[in-house]
Amino acid sequence: MRKFDYNDFALGILTPQIVNLISAIHEHKGKQELFIEAKPDILSAMLELAKIQSTGASNRIEGIFTSDNRLNKLVKEKVEPKNRNEQEIAGYREVLNTIHENYEYIPITPNMILQLHRDLYSFSATSIGGHWKNSNNVIEEIDESGEHRVRFQPVSAFETPMAMEHLCECFNKALNEDKFDSLLLIPMFTLDFLCIHPFNDGNGRMSRLLMLLLLYRSGYIVGKYISLEMIIEKSKETYYESLGDCSLDWHEAKNRYNSFVEYSLGIVLNAYKDFSGRVEHLKHLKMSKPDRIKNIFLNRVTKISKSDIAALCPDISISTIETTLLALTKENFIKKLGSGRSTSYIRTEN
Repeated sequence: MRKFDYNDFALGILTPQIVNLISAIHEHKGKQELFIEAKPDILSAMLELAKIQSTGASNRIEGIFTSDNRLNKLVKEKVEPKNRNEQEIAGYREVLNTIHENYEYIPITPNMILQLHRDLYSFSATSIGGHWKNSNNVIEEIDESGEHRVRFQPVSAFETPMAMEHLCECFNKALNEDKFDSLLLIPMFTLDFLCIHPFNDGNGRMSRLLMLLLLYRSGYIVGKYISLEMIIEKSKETYYESLGDCSLDWHEAKNRYNSFVEYSLGIVLNAYKDFSGRVEHLKHLKMSKPDRIKNIFLNRVTKISKSDIAALCPDISISTIETTLLALTKENFIKKLGSGRSTSYIRTEN
């Protein structure tokens, strides 16, 4: 069975690029508490929005969809799930809430991972929740012609319980020894979890939930306010490419973690930058709501969507945003691009 020696592997991936990413994240983490104390009411709205975005994005990555309206109501527990997709979305919401509220008390053990997986399927009639896979599985990809190809053969069902025990033991040991930054170890654990692929279903979603949990436990709580899952969804191709690169020769313990570590650190850093930008925007709270929306366009040369504005200004209602956008369009201050869900706006050249 594959051995996990995080100290050995970590030493080999401390490239200048990865060191720079870790340093940049540390710098942002140092300002984290100041940001959180800035405007508790606004940050509460950001937290609720991030929950919706994270739940929607992580499920969409796996092909699990519902309407934006239903997603919003499911995450806010205003409706009951009405089909299998919504049952899985509701399950993700439950685990995400558990991690948000109790991360300090959730150890990284096989039993705890099984409990979280059980809760992921708590709304489902299926009995797979909370059990390791009972048959061998494969990770497939579909080419342009629709042909299925095995990209990776995970650990067998028989070896999975032992592999998960060993994975958690080695990760916790490396973390406790404190020789390497947790930011380096967390993506390595995530990749190894995905290569074991311990469940019949839900491996991708569980990997993202566990990454969030591990970041929170290490003090990096930006994922509470900025959806890491949505950033991953927007860079899904790179996400899968880095997983593919780093799973080569995994069974022989000859794989390299570099590209997935770089990708994961980039996700965390982008979230912190987004968080900083949104907190910076809070300086303008004394302005009227329409002026705050106008100010967003004054400080941006790229296009922006209605949902982007709602994320930047969680205290401003959608109806106020729509009214302001219509007024700014009539004034020829901005112009509308696209239609339907792809609608965006950009400042006009004056």
